[in-house]
Amino acid sequence: MRVLHIITRMIVGGAQENTLFNCLDLARIHSDQVRLITGPSLGSEGELLTRSDVSGIEIETMPSLVRAIHPRCDWRAYRDLKRSILAWRPDVVHTHSAKGGLLGRAAAWSLRVPCVVHTVHGAPFHPYQSRFARHFFVACERWAARRCHHMISVADAMTDLMVDAGVAKRDRFTTIYSGMDVEPFLHSGDMRNEIRNRFGFTEDDIVFGKIARLFHLKGHEYVIEAAKRIRDKLPAAKFLFVGDGLLRNQLESQIREAGLSDRFVFTGLVSPTEIPGLISAMDVLVHASLREGLARALPQALLSGKPAISFDIDGAREVVLPGTTGYLTAPKDIGQLSDAMLALGNSATDRASFGEEGRRRFTDRFRHETMTQLIRQLYLQILADSTVKGGAI
Repeated sequence: MRVLHIITRMIVGGAQENTLFNCLDLARIHSDQVRLITGPSLGSEGELLTRSDVSGIEIETMPSLVRAIHPRCDWRAYRDLKRSILAWRPDVVHTHSAKGGLLGRAAAWSLRVPCVVHTVHGAPFHPYQSRFARHFFVACERWAARRCHHMISVADAMTDLMVDAGVAKRDRFTTIYSGMDVEPFLHSGDMRNEIRNRFGFTEDDIVFGKIARLFHLKGHEYVIEAAKRIRDKLPAAKFLFVGDGLLRNQLESQIREAGLSDRFVFTGLVSPTEIPGLISAMDVLVHASLREGLARALPQALLSGKPAISFDIDGAREVVLPGTTGYLTAPKDIGQLSDAMLALGNSATDRASFGEEGRRRFTDRFRHETMTQLIRQLYLQILADSTVKGGAI
């Protein structure tokens, strides 16, 4: 097959890692011809393609495909995408992200590409937007949903969200969990002492880690507030923030004002290959984001044998099973968050048993090879239907 992936930018992030694994697997395991079109990856989130081995796939950077809404650029990007699709003649166009998904689906559908698929990594509409913005993005998703053959959700919760918003009917969605290289996480314990020593953590420290861009709605401020509550009840508690972003100075100021500077460590921007070692240094993963499809950090922690605490949002409940692999708390509820942190911080037995149960349940489900195999089967099914109906570029 000739498979064209389209995504707005290839920063260091979960949707981007998912997309890259899918591209590489199709080329290396299944011998498909694969091209990836991406817009420029600018800003403090880093650039994934320069940090990864991308041999075997073609990369096209499209300057007009920018993340922000910009009518002139967007019209140019639409025309550029159509030109590229016509020139390369893919069997499959697979889109990702809101902008890339809308423009890519529109371009591919207008050219009658036999298989047009979109992955919902996270909905572009959410309760923290203005009413106008939410209605606008829902309308955009409804329009784009009519211009593809099928949609993939990275969690059942994403399908529920899209169906409830009237984007499309449930039978237009299939859940395929976002894949990753599980082996480094399964063996990450070998790096624990080295990484903890690097950041100055002692053997007795209980390290709560958070992996996320330092950005709005990622919830770092709630972890800091919870840290204030447990400071005296759990003196061994330390905190590791993995990632970088525009809120770093603001978060560091919040920590200083709380008198917690000796408890927090920031890693800055890191490569995805460093994540297993950083999780190995943690005792508990805390995920306090207010919106996320299914944060990769949650299964990554469980694969590493670490329990997880998460706000009960989107797909978190599909891997964080209360009293089994971790704890769910109400979003923004600092009391529940701090109670969960105390419960796991004070019980080495629960930390070990929850982590091992997570590893047992989710290792095979989150292998990137499993993800790609399921996605490729979906392509083949759609292509078979398209052949019967006479669809062609």
